[in-house]
Amino acid sequence: MIIVLIDNGHGSDTPGKCSPDGRHREYLWARDVAQRLEKALTEEGITATRIVTEQRDIHIAERCRRANAVCRQHGAKNVILVSLHNNAAGNEGQWLDARGWTVHVSLNASSRSKRLAQLLYDQAERLGLQGNRSVPKERYWIQNLGICRDTNCPAVLTENLFQDNREDVAILQSEEGRQRIVELHVEAIKNYIKEYNL
Repeated sequence: MIIVLIDNGHGSDTPGKCSPDGRHREYLWARDVAQRLEKALTEEGITATRIVTEQRDIHIAERCRRANAVCRQHGAKNVILVSLHNNAAGNEGQWLDARGWTVHVSLNASSRSKRLAQLLYDQAERLGLQGNRSVPKERYWIQNLGICRDTNCPAVLTENLFQDNREDVAILQSEEGRQRIVELHVEAIKNYIKEYNL
């Protein structure tokens, strides 16, 4: 049995993290999509839970502590973590051109983290969400991300479109767009479970 941990990203008190016009707030979007993803996975018979149910920002050390407690209880190989975010090309409050979907792993990523990332990117591409970014041959980006680095299970961080791109914000704000992103995660997770016979 596998347990999918869903991390909502930032909180209501995190500065910035919104579209230039203020109508898109990352913390609200991430919590809505996390709840949808939890429900969709549960309906597929997959155990899923959010590690952050609070509206406020929860420090990354506490989020990692919560994830690692589940790993200790069920075995790290039986757990995966997905952290949901929106990307931004700048921080000056202007609309910019970069758009699309990316997935990230840590510098110390396991082979399973990398494989989960590849499966996620494959689904994003299938759903037409890859955008205009240059894609590395591995189909994932490597960064020093605490939520992936300091958790004991396979972990990825998804940047679900750009909150400072008008076209991407329109997708993020739409019902159809949110459901596409949920579908992306569900199908990739199902493929991961099948591949590793979990």
